[in-house]
Amino acid sequence: MTSKRPEGGVRAWQVLRNPKVWMVPTVIVGTVAFLLSLLYLGGIINPRADLHRLPIGLVNADQGAVVAGQQQNLGAQITAGIAAAPDPQGQISWRLLDQAAADEQLASGKLAGALEVPAGFTAAVAALGSPAQPMPPRPTMAVLTNPGVGSLASSLASSIAQAAAQQASVQLGTSLTAQAQAQVQARPPAAGGAATNAAALQLADPVDVEVRVGHPIGPHSGLGLTAFYYTLLLVLAGFLGANVISNGVDVALGYAASELGPLRTQHPLVRISRTQTLAVTCVMSVALSVLTSSLVMLATVVVLGMDASHLPLLWVFSVCASAAVGLGAQALIAAFGGIGQLISMFVFIALSLPSSGATIPLQALPTFYRGLAVFEPMRQLSDGVRAILYFGAQADAGLARAWVMIAIGTVAALAFGFGMTTYYDRKGLHRFHPEVS
Repeated sequence: MTSKRPEGGVRAWQVLRNPKVWMVPTVIVGTVAFLLSLLYLGGIINPRADLHRLPIGLVNADQGAVVAGQQQNLGAQITAGIAAAPDPQGQISWRLLDQAAADEQLASGKLAGALEVPAGFTAAVAALGSPAQPMPPRPTMAVLTNPGVGSLASSLASSIAQAAAQQASVQLGTSLTAQAQAQVQARPPAAGGAATNAAALQLADPVDVEVRVGHPIGPHSGLGLTAFYYTLLLVLAGFLGANVISNGVDVALGYAASELGPLRTQHPLVRISRTQTLAVTCVMSVALSVLTSSLVMLATVVVLGMDASHLPLLWVFSVCASAAVGLGAQALIAAFGGIGQLISMFVFIALSLPSSGATIPLQALPTFYRGLAVFEPMRQLSDGVRAILYFGAQADAGLARAWVMIAIGTVAALAFGFGMTTYYDRKGLHRFHPEVS
């Protein structure tokens, strides 16, 4: 049995020998692979080196005590010293706060963590030299984490705060050791009183550092990553939905053929302007965003049990966020044609993911990505989702900015898309030939 091929058909090797067949795919695929590699890895190569003004709270709850006949507040001295320590690269933004302000900023995501000097700290330090208690309990300082801002941001803040507390303990220990040695030398030889090795070691590093969660989130929150992945689902639903809708409308209107396996269908061409076509795809994107957002919530919250509150607000926000992405993608496709799908992929995915600040905090991104984060949608949307999921839907936790940017993005997408299609239509740059009736 012999295979059949269309009369006058060519062989695959004849097509592959034509350089023109290779040119466009080679340039586009190579360029995309190179740019994606630069963009995705460029933001995560060295977060420590790129760190810039990571916000960490400094809390002094110490009331002070009388030490050697003088009123002292070692907590105030330590926090002031940490805040004034040299930071030539500007990696940390220490914020001197009281307890209430620190709790509020942890609960609204404004702090990646905090370092707290507790009440009674000075008295606990003074007790180290008390002869009545040769081995008193060690004074403590607390490092407060904030997993809601993201696991990496919280981890960076925790390690920085622990290092600062350890450095403060060593400096305090140097002072205490010198005081103890001076007291021993001032006593008569018969009085004894030399410190034991254990006491000397305790004086050299007197402060115990305790790490605890400053603003807890639910156990089904992916260590602070569910906000990022939930946002990614909304963006992908809007972006992929726009591409599917655009192709489906083109098939239905006869501007593209539908191929399903060996079956190929070509509908009659419908005479319709670019502006009207864009109106159709935009309406469909908005309508289907209701479906996709509902299904995303059903899968994540109901089926998987993701920790989430303010569910009606989360649903409304999800619909608006996904619809805004869909409208933006539709505008780019209408303005640039087939290449618009690739452009929208860079705008909503390639440039947006590494600048979102959801996995790598904005303060640990290179300057280029921090600039992208001003307008790229993933940053705006993830801040809104994070505020709803982790920070009680507070407006100042990023939700207000997210709503504003959704509105700006929607208006910009509609203005750009309909502006371009109206211009094309007025210039007679139709998708159909003039002789089509």
